[in-house]
Amino acid sequence: MAKVAFLGLGVMGGPMARHLAVKGGHAVTVYNRTLARAEAWVAANGGRLALTPAEAAAGSDLVFACVGNDDDLRAVTLGPDGAFAGMKPGAIFVDHTTASAGVARELARIAAECGLAFLDAPVSGGQAGAENGVLTVMVGGEAEAFATAEPVMAAFARAVTLMGPAGAGQLAKMVNQICIAGLVQGLAEGIHFAHKAGLDVEKLIATISKGAAQSWQMENRWKTMDEGRFEFGFAVDWMRKDLGIVLDEARKNGAHVPVAALVDQFYSEVQAMGGARWDTSSLIARLER
Repeated sequence: MAKVAFLGLGVMGGPMARHLAVKGGHAVTVYNRTLARAEAWVAANGGRLALTPAEAAAGSDLVFACVGNDDDLRAVTLGPDGAFAGMKPGAIFVDHTTASAGVARELARIAAECGLAFLDAPVSGGQAGAENGVLTVMVGGEAEAFATAEPVMAAFARAVTLMGPAGAGQLAKMVNQICIAGLVQGLAEGIHFAHKAGLDVEKLIATISKGAAQSWQMENRWKTMDEGRFEFGFAVDWMRKDLGIVLDEARKNGAHVPVAALVDQFYSEVQAMGGARWDTSSLIARLER
């Protein structure tokens, strides 16, 4: 059993922290920017509530975070109330935020100067994966820190892989989002085409999902897409944030990602339709207007 802290109790962080406490049996201290959410988490799961990231991190072996973006991540790590100020020498900070590779490298450098370890460890699997404890975790950082953190992360993950040095986890997550964007757009166009062609969509999917067109998106989202229901999983606003990170990194490294850029614009149209909080499968809605 480890002594751990968890910073950020949103739709991903809340269940991840719960798995650490309940499934992993770890002693968990939590911090959340909105105090009421942290109070509710402690009431439901036990553990201890802290009023600042530094207080949560004090004495912890590992400090986990899952917040919104680069600026949120800096806010919970740096400064007198940040986690780095409270962590003991040799402790490990594990960041599950989907953020830029640049901020991961920046914080890894600062952590090392403080005698700490830093792992960038974004996740894939969405809210359902977090709630069911079956996330995929892509990690950047030092092998020694990874070896210590991996068995603890197993409480909420089915796969945890060290991808390379600091920033590699975030870069891997960018690839993940590039692939998802193209898959969802392709599935949206396919179902839309089937509607226009008068095909039985259920029979169609039952057939083509047995062949080369099969994907997780097809298996799990075709029916709700066909019915025009988009209240499942990862929100359009969040996907646009992630694709923005992808496009910014591509400008830096020279990668050509025209489909990702195009799908990002399609998602902007979904936002304009009022679908900012619809899930990512709502790409079909702009085709069926």
